Amino acid sequence: MKKYVFAISGASGSIIGIRALKELAKKSEVHLLISSQSFSIIKEETGIDFSGKTSVETEKKIRKHFNSKQIHYHSEYDLAAPVSSGSFKTDGMLVVPCSMKTLSGIANGYANTLIERAADVTIKEGRTLLLSPREMPFSAIHLENMLKLSRIGVKIAPPVLAFYHKPKKIDDMVDFMAGKILDAVGVEHEIYRRWEGSK
Repeated sequence: MKKYVFAISGASGSIIGIRALKELAKKSEVHLLISSQSFSIIKEETGIDFSGKTSVETEKKIRKHFNSKQIHYHSEYDLAAPVSSGSFKTDGMLVVPCSMKTLSGIANGYANTLIERAADVTIKEGRTLLLSPREMPFSAIHLENMLKLSRIGVKIAPPVLAFYHKPKKIDDMVDFMAGKILDAVGVEHEIYRRWEGSK
């Protein structure tokens, strides 16, 4: 079974991260990191309340929501968590969505939280790292940070929608963007209709 680190940072678009996480956890062990700001954003945008009084309680709520025991939650302040060490082997890390603060921290090696530390470890160990930046527009600073990371092999995957799959509802759009993110890290799935040519 493959093993991934999955992070949700404090930005709009958590519904896409939650959809990608649901699919990823079907076949993989997932170590989940959620920034403190994200809990309220997730609740505001999706109605889902993952927050608990303790990390154990939070993990129980998350596992219940996804009906999965393969998700392991770590507080962003737990810098002693397994994912903070390069000796803890994983198949890569995804940050969906990725705030510009988190993007900057990763681009500049400022490992202030567990999300930034785990990303730093992923880079130094030469593993796959994917960042899905929050909604546009992007400033020159944001773009320069993305370019800096892209040049060292980090995958930058903004959740940009296409329409060739003819989405009929919001879930179709979310599935497409989550599916493209999973495609970018080589995770097999069937959550959106792929292009098969003009008919």
